[in-house]
Amino acid sequence: MYGERPVVICTKYRGVFFGYAEDTHGATVQLYRARMCVYWDNALHGVLGLASDGPSSECRVGPAVPQIELRGVSAVIEVTPEAVTKWEAAPWS
Repeated sequence: MYGERPVVICTKYRGVFFGYAEDTHGATVQLYRARMCVYWDNALHGVLGLASDGPSSECRVGPAVPQIELRGVSAVIEVTPEAVTKWEAAPWS
């Protein structure tokens, strides 16, 4: 079952992921419909911009996978509804 909360998750391994999670407590999180951002535009002003504004057309966001288990979670960031729409578009330039 897919989670209800859209989040951006950062890992201690420098991974930045978007997806849906039910339980975000602990160092390991199950993320559903997960996408990885491998590059984001400087105009977003960092990873918090990915959560508040969403990726721009200059970002590189990979395709979704049904589920991923992320280990070494260092941050869980709420995603705005506007940003969700952009994440779902998965820009890759």
